[in-house]
Amino acid sequence: MRKWIPWLIVIVAIIASIVQYSHLPARVPTHWGAHGQVTGTSPRLWAAVMLPFVITVIAIMIPLIPRIDPRGANYEKFSGTFQSIMITIMLLLLVLHAALLAQGAGYPVHIERWVPVGVGAMLIVLGNLLPRARPNWFVGVRTPWTLSSDRVWEKTHRLAGYVFVIAGAVVLVVGLLGIRVAPFLMGPIIGIAALLLVVYSYVEWRREGGVPRPSSN
Repeated sequence: MRKWIPWLIVIVAIIASIVQYSHLPARVPTHWGAHGQVTGTSPRLWAAVMLPFVITVIAIMIPLIPRIDPRGANYEKFSGTFQSIMITIMLLLLVLHAALLAQGAGYPVHIERWVPVGVGAMLIVLGNLLPRARPNWFVGVRTPWTLSSDRVWEKTHRLAGYVFVIAGAVVLVVGLLGIRVAPFLMGPIIGIAALLLVVYSYVEWRREGGVPRPSSN
């Protein structure tokens, strides 16, 4: 994975803010209800810099995380996957930033659709990446049981691949169909998926006798 991609995303986010800044009102919509109605606003400067700042922090952390993770040696086994996971998250934030700026500038952007569609697409991508993740303390399904057994980590992340793709597809389709409660469905769907993986990791750990076991790789 080319190291310049995260910084390209940062630059695009910053340029978008600069270009649109003069077109934004004094207070920009930053919170919406299920029907797309504005439920909260933020000062123009905050709306313009909030997500670019988060994106920049992620770009800075990408090379630092493997150095500070106690299991940093594992990153060599999935460095491309790790970077792809982080870039996927950054791209979602970039899309949401573009939608926020566009609506703030007066364009007819349906945030209540953009968010579920973006989150659903991200979950599908992550579902394809997570099975390749190796034990670490920063990305993946990190429960006490996956972190204590590499075998449990591997089994849990194989299941996570299917779970994330299914959950993402449901959220994506609901968003594309424009179902009004789509934003409220995201939380329960993701919550159920997360709970399933937590329970599964515990069950697998108990099947191993609750004793840490190294990976076969």
